[in-house]
Amino acid sequence: MKIGIIGGTGLEKLELFKDPKRVDISTDYGQPSSPFTKISAKDKELYILSRHDKNHSIAPTHVNNRANIKAFEKLGVDLIIATTACGSLRQEIGIGDFVVPDQFIDFTRHRKVTFFDSFEAHGIQHVAMPEPFDKDIRKAIIAKATEKKEKVHQQATVVTIEGPRFSTRAESRMFRTWGADIINMSSAPEVILANEKNIPYAALAISTDYDSWKEDGQHATIDEILRVFRGRIEAVKDLLAEIIISL
Repeated sequence: MKIGIIGGTGLEKLELFKDPKRVDISTDYGQPSSPFTKISAKDKELYILSRHDKNHSIAPTHVNNRANIKAFEKLGVDLIIATTACGSLRQEIGIGDFVVPDQFIDFTRHRKVTFFDSFEAHGIQHVAMPEPFDKDIRKAIIAKATEKKEKVHQQATVVTIEGPRFSTRAESRMFRTWGADIINMSSAPEVILANEKNIPYAALAISTDYDSWKEDGQHATIDEILRVFRGRIEAVKDLLAEIIISL
């Protein structure tokens, strides 16, 4: 089995197993965000990609999502697990909690969100996406997180904003009224493009802040996000490793 892993904020230099090998690949959509790290683990091949490059040099709007997903397709991966930092839009989703989203809202405005720019080349393409995050991968993530006694929220709607700025309080409150539970800058169009390529995709989100809807002084800052990640990095890596072995 070939498994794609996308490392998000705080996980740019994701190391899961030993003896990594660098894999360079190009696509018709340009270069992926970073070279891939290939790792062999028993009967699995892992291909790890850093969404924002390994030095976190790529801002959210400028991540070449089409090249990233196309590269995974060229590598022949059977599924993708993405990691992402997220802000919590619900009191019950605490800082440091794991969240496994099952729905998304795309609130981006400047990104290439489809491989089907022209129907002339591909014919009419309107991809159904009622359940964009793969059920089986989500179940595997939830099972291992529960087994490790981690606090994991088994369903959530993630709203993706353009960034790189964080939300105003009015925006954050609006997203709550829409039914969004968490917020990030990465799930869309990543999950959309994976669905267009028929690659099963799921996300492991780590709640790092309360966005800006609360009025008690707690709000998103990059320093706070990185502080939370530093405290959770080993738990994230251990969980990912066990999920991969279980698949």
